[in-house]
Amino acid sequence: MARIAVVTGGAGAIGGAIARALARADHHVIILDRGGEHPVDLSSESAARAAAASVLAEHGRCDVLVHAAASFEQTTLAEFDSQTWRHVQAVNVEAALWLAQILTPSMARHGFGRIVFVVSDTVWDPPAPELLAYIASKSALIGVARSLARALGPDGITVNAVAPGLTRTPAAAAGMPEQAFQAAIARQSIKRALVPEDVAAAVAFLASDGAGAITGQTLCTDGGLALR
Repeated sequence: MARIAVVTGGAGAIGGAIARALARADHHVIILDRGGEHPVDLSSESAARAAAASVLAEHGRCDVLVHAAASFEQTTLAEFDSQTWRHVQAVNVEAALWLAQILTPSMARHGFGRIVFVVSDTVWDPPAPELLAYIASKSALIGVARSLARALGPDGITVNAVAPGLTRTPAAAAGMPEQAFQAAIARQSIKRALVPEDVAAAVAFLASDGAGAITGQTLCTDGGLALR
């Protein structure tokens, strides 16, 4: 029987690569995204909870949850406002909590579950002050992963994070000059551009049976830029 995998942000480049990697590993993948097959506004607690409940109503369970959706709003400290802060935290952190709260009981009943949060290596190497809300949210998500790993481990559920570096996606390429990519590659131990499949491979591994003894960890897929 195929495992049921829920992937947020699956309409994006990285989320889409994750969805395809899980599908190749015989998962039935459900994409939750503003532009996906199951449209949902993840900044809304009620919408996130309803989306998770609909997955259970349709499929009876969830085995894998990957939270790859992210709000990337940027602002300087001088221009910072509570609306920006709250929206970024709602999408990047709170949605993960609401989904996990609804979906993990079904994992616990079956004695198996995998949760993977897509975070960022900017937590250790902030590239710009305008990313304050984003970096803070990804730092918080790592803390959530560690806490949930302790709480859910006895039920056979692992909780981990994957931290990409600057990955060449259509959105990143449109929003950043080529010099930014070349500068990142120059600082990486592995001298090549990062692609969404790099992140997807790590997520698929953490979702597999082979990663059953790994929990509460953050795996960097950044070509060796942030060495921890």
